[in-house]
Amino acid sequence: MSGRFKKIALAIGFSPTSRALLNEASRLAYLFRAQLILVHVGTHGSEEESKMSELIQSVDAGDLKPIVLWKEGDPVKEILKVCSTENIDLLVAGALKKENLLQNYIGTVARKIMRKANCSILMIQNPNEQTRSVNNIVVNAEDSPYIEDAIRAGCYLGKMENAQWVHIVRELKLLGLALSANEQCTEDEYHESMQAMVREERGEVEKILARIPHENLKVNIKMLSGKSGYELARFAERKKAELLIVGAPARRFSLFDRVFPHDLEYIFANLPCNLLLINPRTT
Repeated sequence: MSGRFKKIALAIGFSPTSRALLNEASRLAYLFRAQLILVHVGTHGSEEESKMSELIQSVDAGDLKPIVLWKEGDPVKEILKVCSTENIDLLVAGALKKENLLQNYIGTVARKIMRKANCSILMIQNPNEQTRSVNNIVVNAEDSPYIEDAIRAGCYLGKMENAQWVHIVRELKLLGLALSANEQCTEDEYHESMQAMVREERGEVEKILARIPHENLKVNIKMLSGKSGYELARFAERKKAELLIVGAPARRFSLFDRVFPHDLEYIFANLPCNLLLINPRTT
C-alpha cells in the first residue's frame, strides 16, 4: 500500500451534518486526487435529487465531480455492496463520539460496517464545514497484520497534511516481564529486562520505518503499557490528536468479543478523535 486512496466513498444522507461530512470527504478526495462517490441509501425521487444537487453545490470541491449512487434497502448491506462492487479504497462516514451501552451491544450502522467492510474506513467524529489542519497523528503499531500499512498511511498523511507530529505507539508485552520478575530476579535485573524490551520493541518499529519514506516528518515512537485500547485512546487525547490510525484486526469480531470487548472495541465506543481503520483492499 502506497498510503494513497484512489476511490473514496461517502455514506451520506440529509442530516444536519451532511454538508460538513461532504466537505471533509471532498477535501480528502482533492488531497489524494481521488474519485469521490456519494452513497445514499433511502428514498430516491426528484426532491432527493434536488437536495443532493444543492448539497454538492454548497461545498467547494474544486474540479472534483462526485458520482451519486442511489440505493434502497438495508443501509449496512447496501453500503458494503458498493464498497465491494465499486472497488472502494476508503469509506468515509460519520460517528458518534460516545455510544451508550445499548448501542454498544446492538451495534450501530457504523460499527457493523467497520466489522465487515473490505476497505479502509474513516470515521469522522465531529465533521466541520471549516477546513482544519491535522497537527498530530497517532498510529497504533500493534495487533494487526496491517501494521506497516497503518504506519505508511500515517506518514503519507502526515506529509500531505503538513502535520507537526506522527506518533507511532506500540504496546510493551509486560506479562512476560512480570513472569520473569517472579523468578526471583533482582531489581536491577528487572529494570535491565525492561530496558531490553523497550529497545527490542522500538527496534521493530524502526525496521518498518526504514522501509517507508518519512523525510521531514517529526516521528515519535512511544511505548505504552496497560490495556492497549484504553491507553491508546488516552494517549491520543493527551496529544490532542486529530487522527488515530489503526490496522484492521486479523479476524472479524466474534460474539464473544461483543460481550467481552476486544481492545479496539474501546476505541470504537469512545472515539478520542477521527479514526482511520486501515484494511487494504485486495483485488
